Amino acid sequence: MKEKNFDLSVLLKNNPRLSFKQKISFVWALSIPGAIAQISSILMQYIDAAMVGNLGENPSAAIGLVASSTWVLGSLVHASSIGYTVQVAHAVGAGNQQKAKDIFLESILICLVFSTFLTILGVLISKYLPFWLGSEQKIWKDASVYFLVYSLSTPFFQFIYLTGGMLQCSGNMKIPGILNSLLCILDALFNVIFIKFCGLGVLGAALGTTLSAVVIALILVYYTIFKSSYLKLTNYKKNAEKDRTISKQALKLAAPVAVEKVAFTGALVAVTKLIAPLGGIALAANSFAVTAEALCYMPGYGIQDAAATLTGQSVGAKKDDLTKSFSWITVNAGMIIMGIMGLIMFGICPFVFKLLTPVTDIQNLAIKILRLELIAEPLYGASIVASGALRGQGDTFIPSLLNLFSVWIARLGLSILLVGPYGLMGIWIAMTAELCFRGIIFLIRMTIKLRQNNGKNKQ
Repeated sequence: MKEKNFDLSVLLKNNPRLSFKQKISFVWALSIPGAIAQISSILMQYIDAAMVGNLGENPSAAIGLVASSTWVLGSLVHASSIGYTVQVAHAVGAGNQQKAKDIFLESILICLVFSTFLTILGVLISKYLPFWLGSEQKIWKDASVYFLVYSLSTPFFQFIYLTGGMLQCSGNMKIPGILNSLLCILDALFNVIFIKFCGLGVLGAALGTTLSAVVIALILVYYTIFKSSYLKLTNYKKNAEKDRTISKQALKLAAPVAVEKVAFTGALVAVTKLIAPLGGIALAANSFAVTAEALCYMPGYGIQDAAATLTGQSVGAKKDDLTKSFSWITVNAGMIIMGIMGLIMFGICPFVFKLLTPVTDIQNLAIKILRLELIAEPLYGASIVASGALRGQGDTFIPSLLNLFSVWIARLGLSILLVGPYGLMGIWIAMTAELCFRGIIFLIRMTIKLRQNNGKNKQ
């Protein structure tokens, strides 16, 4: 796999002023691999959901029950990676390759210890989680088994996020994009083996996810350490004096994101607890609607990665004008793409749900709730990409507070009020309103942050 890196410090030496056309080309060049990887991931999730959905209502409900809890684990390992990857983006923008390698080396041990702790915690609570979530007893066993096996994959997902993020922030979007797409293909392949041929059901779905993560994590770690032109450690010369600011800065960047993500996914767990008493059809419809909607917002996360890389390197290069340009270009691109995807999904979702489940009641309810939520996609795109642009600037504390307020007060509060009279539809009305609100407040925050940067530069 040939590596081609985007290194802003090198580009600016050859061309101090970038044209608007060049900026657009950089945004798309960095966004497309990530967007393709994210879309591939969702297409494989569709296959997973369809395979489990054909087993009946209860297996789908079991996975749907603990889905938000698996997001907690994923969110924590992703947050710990952010603390280091943002620093690498700044080092690359400043043209400091030695510091980028110092940060990468230190991140490996810290993230390994942290993800191992999370694995042990996940294994310990797996038996009790379905009971805590208040579901029907008939799905407890499958839900516990799925969460247990998924917990064992946590260290491997940690290194997928860490090494993939390191490569992206060094300007290499191609390799992580290819390997994330391969992750999805392997997941589908293993699921066919374990679910269809071995007849392992929900356990087979969990094993497919875990084994695919193991394979891709090992490849990414090997590539980053031994092959990356910017980060490889084979020619690394350790500094005589340890830089004690790396982990301190990582904690400063990661802690707000970790708290936000735990609280954010905790709110989703709370919403799941509101849905669980509504029965298996509601749980399955909610799970399938979430899966279907992901096809709309996953391209936004690909653009978010590009936004974090471009703004991070711009900050490192001390180019406030580029920080502003890349922030707005990426946010507008995210809103447009997700708006288009929402329109497409509005038309094709009946076919999508027929693919995912043969149960007509689940299909009809999923169509109803998803079509309501799709109107929020453009503003949802604004919140996703703006958070990446702000992260690249090292701004994680205020965005974390905004996310917490939006989800816990707006979404959860409205969900509690509306679930009684409107059931699952009430939950999705609350989600739609909250996503629009979140997009607006993130646009306001990004505007304020860019003005602050401009004011500091003038001083």
